[in-house]
Amino acid sequence: MNKSSIIGIAGGTASGKTTLASRIKEIFGDDVNIIAHDCYYKSLSNITKEERMKRNYDCPEAYETDFLIKQIQELKSGKTIERPIYSYTERLRENETVTVKPSKIIIVEGILALENKELTKLMDLKIFVDTSEDIRLERLIKRDTKERGLDLEYIMAKYQDTLKPMHDKYIEPSKKNADIILDGDSYSELEFNKIIDIIKKMINQEV
Repeated sequence: MNKSSIIGIAGGTASGKTTLASRIKEIFGDDVNIIAHDCYYKSLSNITKEERMKRNYDCPEAYETDFLIKQIQELKSGKTIERPIYSYTERLRENETVTVKPSKIIIVEGILALENKELTKLMDLKIFVDTSEDIRLERLIKRDTKERGLDLEYIMAKYQDTLKPMHDKYIEPSKKNADIILDGDSYSELEFNKIIDIIKKMINQEV
């Protein structure tokens, strides 16, 4: 197999990172693995769910990024990993894992995927999905009420208390690390296809 190439996809919460990664996966199939940074949230099983719900999950300290880096390095070296699974409803890392085999392309996606220097050093292509605040907030409310069972009052409080301040402090500044800044409000198929062309070259490159 040709060597693995690492693609980082970052952007604010509900910016469209997962959608972009999924579109790429649809085109390239088994040549692509998607690793969500969220799977590497620190396990907080030593505190109550009520306490876990109050924690800030939008700062670098919330993640076990060193573990993610280690597993990305293992995939790049041709090893199979056991990726963690994270429960958004319980705010806990589950006991089960997902087996991930090496692939030609590994996508690392998450709000802080381009924030950590050691992680970005592993990346061959860095994309930031730059989506306006109004659209992100609208998507966030829809997602967190339907998929994560959260009520509107909790979502808005967390947005004002942590999501927005952390976006301004950590996520927005990480945009400067991107090779490509994609307009998440309305990027064109031409822009998307340019990314696909870059990935095709990565897949076909010689070891």
